[in-house]
Amino acid sequence: MKKSLRLSETWFNRGLWLVALVFAGFLIGLGGQIVEDLPGVDRQLELNDYIDKAKAAPLRRQLQNAEQAAQEARLAQDQARLLRDAAQSDSRNASESFNNWIATRQATQQPDQNAELLKRTQQLDAVKQRELSAIRALEAQDKALLDAEQAADKARIGLATLESAAQKHYDADALRLELQVFLIRLAITLPLLVLAGWLFRNKRKTAYWPFVWGFIIFAGFAFFVELVPYLPSYGGYVRYLVGIVLTVLIGRQAIVSLSRYLEKQRAAEQLSSSERQQELGYDAALNLLGKGVCPGCERGVDLKNPAIDFCPHCGMTLFCKCAACQTRKSAFMRFCHACGHNDVADVKSDTTAH
Repeated sequence: MKKSLRLSETWFNRGLWLVALVFAGFLIGLGGQIVEDLPGVDRQLELNDYIDKAKAAPLRRQLQNAEQAAQEARLAQDQARLLRDAAQSDSRNASESFNNWIATRQATQQPDQNAELLKRTQQLDAVKQRELSAIRALEAQDKALLDAEQAADKARIGLATLESAAQKHYDADALRLELQVFLIRLAITLPLLVLAGWLFRNKRKTAYWPFVWGFIIFAGFAFFVELVPYLPSYGGYVRYLVGIVLTVLIGRQAIVSLSRYLEKQRAAEQLSSSERQQELGYDAALNLLGKGVCPGCERGVDLKNPAIDFCPHCGMTLFCKCAACQTRKSAFMRFCHACGHNDVADVKSDTTAH
């Protein structure tokens, strides 16, 4: 069995669903624009606004100066290290040259070389003095770098103390702002949800159902996108409590709806087959048959079995014979597929005659 909707009716329904989605899209855009323009919603807090500026300003200058001094000390340290390495290399070379010359002098024992010995000794002392000066210069830069780094650490500790004191006030205001934003969004979203629930219950099957469903989609978007992400956490308690309440409400409604549905089905199964067929809508009955279930009890039935004319679960007539040509046909079809006879007209005429 195929769905009973006409082809044009199917495309009209698809077009109306498109209208519903477009309508919902425009409502979502309008709602987002309204929320963005609300006072206080887009307010941003900065931790720096809560720090004592009179105490923080000199510490920041001290930190900046110390970091700059440390950077300069590192550069000077690198230069001093290069000079020290060069001086040490010159000293090693000079010492080796002097030692070699001394060994030669001792081997020849020439007394006229005493003046040369004094000269070379003075040259070696000068090289050693340059090495010592380079080492002391490097040590001075090491100390300058250490002093700058210690000053920067002291300034950072002072700023961290101020930030720690400001963090408490910042957290309190951030929590207050978070709650304010949530309440503003809740004040907007809650009436939308209530109206959407009322429309779903009372207006979703009216001729203007595309606008109804468009508004319902918009309300759902407002809840899940505009409200839920802004739920205050409070350690997760609010989020979980809201989830529990929604789950209980939805679950209770589902249980009540299921109980009503079962009661309705039990009451319907007490009626005769013709009475139940009259209560069922034509399109709804054919839609259920197309899914392979009985329209009366909505249980599965093998509709392809030619031996089955009645539902084995509730006894509803599923197939009957045409009053004109005796062809087996669906009991819910208005016209016989073999001869086109209208059994519904015969039933109405018989009812009128009686």
